[in-house]
Amino acid sequence: MNLRTGYGRFAAAVNSLLLAIFWLSAANAQTAPKDGQVKLAILGDSLAAGYGVSPAQAMPARLEAALKKAGRNVTVINHGVSGDTTAGGLQRIDWMLADKPDIVMVELGANDALRATDPAATEKNLDAIIAKLKEAGVTVWLAGMLAPRNYGPEYAKQFDGLYQRLADKHGVPLYAFFLDGVAQDPALNQGDGIHPNPNGVDVIVERILPFVTKNLDDHATTVRRPARP
Repeated sequence: MNLRTGYGRFAAAVNSLLLAIFWLSAANAQTAPKDGQVKLAILGDSLAAGYGVSPAQAMPARLEAALKKAGRNVTVINHGVSGDTTAGGLQRIDWMLADKPDIVMVELGANDALRATDPAATEKNLDAIIAKLKEAGVTVWLAGMLAPRNYGPEYAKQFDGLYQRLADKHGVPLYAFFLDGVAQDPALNQGDGIHPNPNGVDVIVERILPFVTKNLDDHATTVRRPARP
């Protein structure tokens, strides 16, 4: 065998193997943070912002604490703005994406309902929000809301159903009612009867935590990280 030719073939094979390892490593680096940390942003209104409670008592902070207690390496970023509507949320997506979240929970629509906004407009805005986030490569979760019943059954039917329609259309997880277990309970709300007090926030977190942990595991699968047992 010609020594020079044999060595050349060996060197070429080694270089090909090293190149394959390099690209595989680069792909893994792009899909999973080195420390396994996940950034979960909550794009919401006053229910996320923590109206009437301290920052440490706001839902995102309490959710992060619950996740860390459960051994989850998750940072929850509060992108709640009091009084915000779905139209406002759509306008500030780029600002929120500057934090480079892995997942965004969209918690918007309550103020649309309080203002009796046409449900079709609310649905159109949320549709655009979800589409834009997915286009940016972000995993999207949707938190639903219910309309005030004093607007009549027709309005409530149109508004309440828009969240499931959007979840089905975009194939995103839906938490049916963000205020589950808290709405209309005086013991869990502030004096306005709308915003949860610290005890109400804890109930929200307790109720939504199984939804969050399940979908964190689903997200881990998509980025090639093993799900927790």
